Amino acid sequence: MAMQVKNRFYAYSGILFLLFVGATMHGCGDVDTREEMPDQVSFNFHIRPILSDNCFACHGPDANKREAGLRLDTEEGAYAALKENPDKHAIVPGKPGESMLFARISSEEASEMMPPPESNLKLSDFDKQLIRKWIQQGAEYQPHWAFVPPQKQAAPENGHPGWSDHPVDRFVFTKMRANGLQPNPEADKAHQLKRLSLDITGLPPSPEEVRSFVEGQRSWEEMVDLYLSKPTYGEKMALLWLDIARYSDSFGYQNDNIRTQWPYRDWVIHAFNKNLSYDTFLTWQLAGDLLPNPTKEQLLATAFNRNHKITEEEGVIHEEYRVEYVLDKTNTFSKVTLGITMECAQCHDHKYDPVSQKDYFSLYAFFNNTPEKGFEGGAGSPVRAKTPLIWVEEEDTQDILSFVNHPDTARVAVSIMQDLPDSIRPTRVLDRGLYDAPTGEPLLASTPAVIKPFDGDLPRNRLGLVQWALAPDHPLTSRVFVNLIWQEIFGAGLVPSAGDFGMQGKLPTHPELLDWLAVDFRENGWDIKQLIKRIVTSATYRQSAVIAPDHLEKDPENVYLARYPRKRLHAELIRDFVLASSGLLVPEIGGPSVKPYQPEGLWEASSSGRGELNIYRQDKGNKLYRRGIYTFIKLTLPPPALLIFDGSNRDICQVSRNRTNTPLQALALLNDPMVLEASRVLAENLTQSGDSPEDAIEEAFVRVLCRFPNQAEKEALLAFFQEELERYSDDRAAATELLTAGEYPSQVHETPERPAALMQVIVALYNLEETLTKT
Repeated sequence: MAMQVKNRFYAYSGILFLLFVGATMHGCGDVDTREEMPDQVSFNFHIRPILSDNCFACHGPDANKREAGLRLDTEEGAYAALKENPDKHAIVPGKPGESMLFARISSEEASEMMPPPESNLKLSDFDKQLIRKWIQQGAEYQPHWAFVPPQKQAAPENGHPGWSDHPVDRFVFTKMRANGLQPNPEADKAHQLKRLSLDITGLPPSPEEVRSFVEGQRSWEEMVDLYLSKPTYGEKMALLWLDIARYSDSFGYQNDNIRTQWPYRDWVIHAFNKNLSYDTFLTWQLAGDLLPNPTKEQLLATAFNRNHKITEEEGVIHEEYRVEYVLDKTNTFSKVTLGITMECAQCHDHKYDPVSQKDYFSLYAFFNNTPEKGFEGGAGSPVRAKTPLIWVEEEDTQDILSFVNHPDTARVAVSIMQDLPDSIRPTRVLDRGLYDAPTGEPLLASTPAVIKPFDGDLPRNRLGLVQWALAPDHPLTSRVFVNLIWQEIFGAGLVPSAGDFGMQGKLPTHPELLDWLAVDFRENGWDIKQLIKRIVTSATYRQSAVIAPDHLEKDPENVYLARYPRKRLHAELIRDFVLASSGLLVPEIGGPSVKPYQPEGLWEASSSGRGELNIYRQDKGNKLYRRGIYTFIKLTLPPPALLIFDGSNRDICQVSRNRTNTPLQALALLNDPMVLEASRVLAENLTQSGDSPEDAIEEAFVRVLCRFPNQAEKEALLAFFQEELERYSDDRAAATELLTAGEYPSQVHETPERPAALMQVIVALYNLEETLTKT
């Protein structure tokens, strides 16, 4: 069966090429990489990145690695007399000729030049002149931009005739104009609707929705509100958050077995659909158990803290793994709220950010007071959660936990968060981060002062910590979340390094817009749906994705957003797209995870599973057609159908996914049983309806491409259909065999050649670049 489809590759290639050329437009040419010297040199945007990349490892925040006592990340250190030569200074403001920093980076002598040759680092001539001009202009240091609370500046005046007056567009156009760009025209309506539906619900628009919008029966705002109101919105948003929450269905170490955290996943979906404000959403997950008289829903939300890997291996050292769990909680909190690589300070002071090892373990102290154990029991335990835990009972799902899809009468255990009731576990700095090397005096739970000092009036527990993170003058929490939402919609954040807002992170491409959105989000009650609506109602979002030659030359990475970015769907959404467009998708929300098709023998060839996870037992019936978010994730061997399209392996907090293009992805789409089955079922249904081949092909096209075909596309697809029809008319046995793809019941066909030919057309449509790309 698979070989039969592989042998059709060349038959597909002609039709795919024709449609690809019709659907895309690419420019070519050399990129102008010449840099212009700015009139006013900024420490934050010009100098700090050079120093951070080339100097801070030896002359930065880490005192243990600092060379010659010289510190360049602070003005006090840079202006001070040199330890080895008190008559000299690294930087003399206004006098580059007297500044040893400029002398050393300009030197050609191996013994004098900086960075030293053995570091394999080298400043460009432009970098050197930039530093010289900065010193000449006074060498003014500035606080790191991300550590300064965001300010809501007035949006600039609209300078483009006909361009939207939307606040987002006014900020975006200002950047475009400064870089010699003009915005793309608006995309055609069908493309706009497809991207909107995928961004908000993760599913393609129905043919009826396409027709009603294209024909003008519904406005853009009506479609936005429609999709935000659908329960599928919660599933789409949960996909992002489950990567952050490192949600999985197994404990994760070598002696791996099933765990039942899925009611937490159901809660996340419910919280997004309910439009729980982000401050409440975050508070319940980080500290719901510390609220006055917490409800069972608030306790369930704290499972966020317990989704980390947990060992079930005999013979481990209890304290070693308990410490690992606390480290994971600390790092996850830092990444999702602060966007800072705090984990770099576990073993030593941070080399680039002004965060000490003491700062790290002071933050760690907030999470170090839980009664959980490093090892609680082996893989044979019938309880699929570790203490502290709660039981989700059947009666709970009739009341406060009604959103939990409880399929039977069995109780379900979920690991949650809890603090020691009568004492506080002492926290000390761990020398080199080692669990058995505590040093110094016990630390008070606290936060890095460089970000925002901890308010002494707040309780020194996780509830106080989240209140600190949500304070109106906190510089990072709202910025980090707004950036994640922007990244989900445009493929890259306004800060491209979504997990690193620190010195080594990427600078914001539109800093004023980022701050405007961050403050606006907080001022409007941390309303997530309103934030999304504000972004997708902008003209920036509705632009065409066609790449004009001048855009490609001036802005190949689309940093300045003069076109809509073409981005392939996330792995789970590829599955969802195929199932939904074919009519196979089962819309049930929540419940235990399911095991769809998977190549035979993968689990059995691995020694990473125990008990239920030793052998892969594929599900049957409707469970085969659930959304990708419900696919069972075994941490030690994640689903290959997801990994091949860059799905998260969920073993750590992940705020962004890679995007790769490999031949394996093309082979997967041509041979995946799910794609073949979906194509077969759609072809059978369209054939059964009695439509003509032309009408059937057009209906399939609208379902899969989410737009109407043009005449050339109709003719190409019909010719391909006729070619396949002739082939199967001469070989009915091959047609009959092709129509056995998948486990969904097949229809009886007196003339199998027609559905078989149409099936091949639909497989070709699913393999188009346009199909699984937001355009």
